[in-house]
Amino acid sequence: MSNLFDSFRLGRATLRNRLVMAPMTRSRAQFDGTPGALAAEYYAQRAGIGLIVSEGVQPSEDGQGYMSTPGICTDAHVAGWRKITEAVHTKGGRFFIQLMHAGRMSHPDNTPHHRQGVAPSAIAPGGQKMFTPRGMQDIPAPRALSAGEIHQTVQDFRHAARRAVEAGADGVEIHGANGYLVHQFLAPSANTRTDEYGGSVANRARFAMEVAAAIAGEIGADRTAIRLSPGSTLGGIDEGAQGPDLYRYLVAELGKLGLVYLHLMHLGNEPLLGDIRKLWKNALILNRPGRPREQAGADVAAGLADLEAYGQMVLANPDFTERLKSGAPMNPAQPATFFGGGAQGYTDYPAL
Repeated sequence: MSNLFDSFRLGRATLRNRLVMAPMTRSRAQFDGTPGALAAEYYAQRAGIGLIVSEGVQPSEDGQGYMSTPGICTDAHVAGWRKITEAVHTKGGRFFIQLMHAGRMSHPDNTPHHRQGVAPSAIAPGGQKMFTPRGMQDIPAPRALSAGEIHQTVQDFRHAARRAVEAGADGVEIHGANGYLVHQFLAPSANTRTDEYGGSVANRARFAMEVAAAIAGEIGADRTAIRLSPGSTLGGIDEGAQGPDLYRYLVAELGKLGLVYLHLMHLGNEPLLGDIRKLWKNALILNRPGRPREQAGADVAAGLADLEAYGQMVLANPDFTERLKSGAPMNPAQPATFFGGGAQGYTDYPAL
């Protein structure tokens, strides 16, 4: 575990350790997408970890899927995020904003403009429900994006990345995982297009590549990262038999852009992880959902990852690094307080 507490150079930033706070939606933003009043305190409390990756942040109005999630496309959003980045930097932390377009994982009742969700194809995530102001509702079928709208969405990501840097973020992480828009383009269960964005592995990877290239061109590859989740079925995703080959292709192509890190949500395909580790030359962050405390540091020690990401344990323990280092017990997370609300389960977890 000792390697976890070594400093690490990540692009333009030096991290105080090799620990990462994984992105976690908290649904506490204002209705217009401006971060909530307690957000700066929440993130600053956790600045002892090497890198904080923010909750998913929509790059445009159409990118919103859930209630009370933050954006990064208006002056008010930038001002709100600047308070957060300044608070984290004052504590010596580093902060990436995750750009998350929800795509079809959306409900019109959850967004200010009340528009239908958008996706590669007009295919609903079958059987999926979503919490809305009127309670749990079925997720409706999305509207398929035109080729021109896809190009505009790429520009939306570019603009959001610029605004994130203006807000003081050290970089941005593209959310290409967990069943959201970038992941939807990768999966044949969500993408049945017959144009240049569908069909072959290269075509289904095209949107992810264009978003990554646009952002790297705007703010620099050394401030641009991406998160992927090979094999994930979240949001009704089925990557099909070509899934592993698609990720080998995508990782190799993304590597040519020189992105600062790849954040992998790893679900147990060890041969694929080994291939990705060989293909990816820059920093690799590994997030194993449900990883027990006793295994902390194992992936870094084994050379499988450069950094390790943790979610709920960091959420529930603002002093996660100190507890891990000292062997102190961890606070249990409070699932009932994960989404929405105020300080309870957000800024009131006790520190040592």
